[in-house]
Amino acid sequence: MPDLDLHLPSIAAGDAGAFGRWLAGAEPTLRASLRRFAAQVDVEAVLQEALLRVWQVAPRVKPDGRPEALLRLALRVARNLAIDEARRTGFRAAVAEDDLARLLDALAAGGAPEAPDPLLRRLIARCRDALGRQPRAALDARLRAGGGEADADLAAALGMRQNTFLQNVGRARKALAECLRRGGVALTEAP
Repeated sequence: MPDLDLHLPSIAAGDAGAFGRWLAGAEPTLRASLRRFAAQVDVEAVLQEALLRVWQVAPRVKPDGRPEALLRLALRVARNLAIDEARRTGFRAAVAEDDLARLLDALAAGGAPEAPDPLLRRLIARCRDALGRQPRAALDARLRAGGGEADADLAAALGMRQNTFLQNVGRARKALAECLRRGGVALTEAP
């Protein structure tokens, strides 16, 4: 597929036909980029607003030597509009606690967790990293054990009494849940 920026000079000159030809090539990519927002926002409205904005700023777009300058701009505009709309409408992602435990387990093991959303993955990592040293150590030990070791043994391995270990796990869970809520993630109880 040729670089769609071949239409950019004509679009910048106000040629609506050139914009239509550009749009015919760009639309599938733009729609695919908004697919993950479908449950949160009216994707069609976001797409239309993004295209209107791209048409308005196209005369100021200068190629930067990389392909698809106008498409890259359109993707950024559409994504930002979708995020703003999701925030404006108060959408909150819901994550089951079992899924959260699985994600945290992968983080504790040093692997890349399989989160449905890279932003959620980063938020979980940031919230986990913000935990105090003792609560984080207790939570990591519990997750690594995966229910295969007694809390007393985990506590002893960390040099804690069992009661202290349990308090640290509770503090970690509470702090983690609060951090995620502040980040817009509503935790749901596992069925």
